[in-house]
Amino acid sequence: MNMRIGIIIGRIGGVDGVALETEKWIEVLKKLGHEVFIMSGEFESWNINYEHDYLYPALSFFSPEAEWEQRKAFFEPDEDPDLLLNHVENWSDTIEKDMRQWVKDKKIDVLLSENASALPCQLSMGIAIKKLIKNTGIPIVTHDHDFHWERGERYVSVHPEINKYVDDNFPLLLPNVKHAVINTFGVETFKNRFNIDATLVPNVMDFDRVYGVPTPENQFFLRDVGVTEDEIALLQVTRIVRRKGIETAISLIDKLNDKKLKLVITGNNNDDENKEYYNELIDQIHELNLSNQIIFAAHKVLDHKDLSDVYAHGRAATYFSTYEGFGNAFVETVLAKKPIFVNNYKPVYMQDIGNKGFETVMIEDSNLTSESVQQMSDIIYNPKRCIEIGEYNFNLGKKYFSFEVLEEKLTNLFKF
Repeated sequence: MNMRIGIIIGRIGGVDGVALETEKWIEVLKKLGHEVFIMSGEFESWNINYEHDYLYPALSFFSPEAEWEQRKAFFEPDEDPDLLLNHVENWSDTIEKDMRQWVKDKKIDVLLSENASALPCQLSMGIAIKKLIKNTGIPIVTHDHDFHWERGERYVSVHPEINKYVDDNFPLLLPNVKHAVINTFGVETFKNRFNIDATLVPNVMDFDRVYGVPTPENQFFLRDVGVTEDEIALLQVTRIVRRKGIETAISLIDKLNDKKLKLVITGNNNDDENKEYYNELIDQIHELNLSNQIIFAAHKVLDHKDLSDVYAHGRAATYFSTYEGFGNAFVETVLAKKPIFVNNYKPVYMQDIGNKGFETVMIEDSNLTSESVQQMSDIIYNPKRCIEIGEYNFNLGKKYFSFEVLEEKLTNLFKF
């Protein structure tokens, strides 16, 4: 049955994981014949189509009220927690009223909440969605990417009342809710904590599009960041944040001891508090005397579309993350047919990706043993082997993480 699906999301069109996966869901839902409407606080690089897209700035993570709520809940609490709690109750009423009007105007049959009902990074938005479901009984799928208890101290308040409020409302636990989670750990969490059966929907890539292929347009991409023709580039296609384990990749360059080998880091350090981690990497590069071999290339990789050009000319990718909700960069590397060196990151890698039979060099606990370094070296200096691994992994990736897989999952999720 073709439905009118309303998506509620904080921001879309940018490169964060939630926004990227949502775009893929939209593409597949449309292919399945549904009509999609979006209510978002921000449309980043996105051509707004006013019939289907509703810009509602109050949902932005950076709206004044959202920022104020985060500060008062988790960072600079008032003496009296009721000031915040009353505000969220009142402000979410306003948002809910506008959401209800939108649902009515667009004749929406079913809602999709994109992480807004899982992570309390926008309190009033999450509460407003809950009120909307309670007041209208409209069916909803919540796409839960991550949860507050996975984020250490980030979503912990000094006020027990606020912590209880967060626990009571995130994730959204109402009878007419279907939960989609991105990893097995999420499925187990829902079962153990709430005795609810969540649906596992892995993050996917479009294996039918041309990706990471050398073209006349991208042939000088690496040269333009400082890799000459006779040099070999390893790629670290992530943002610069501590859990990405970039120090391990830098350490690998040191151990391989070849001046012709360069590490290209594509992401920026905008999400690194006070550049603390970035500065540690700079110190490490300085101490190992690798200044000529480590390239920070964020200035050339401005958005997601450029990543295909990055992959096109790299030899292999390093992905020594310690923690990931899924690991899009892994599947991306597979899509680009490049070998990947990976750390067995928690809580996802082995049980959701590593067990599928991909050919990789995997290390444990960020430990580069001499044996693993030798295995990586054998691959890096054997271009023919790189091509074989690339082809082999690509076919596996298509089987497990393609749009076809997503189509099957969404067909079942959106049966109401």
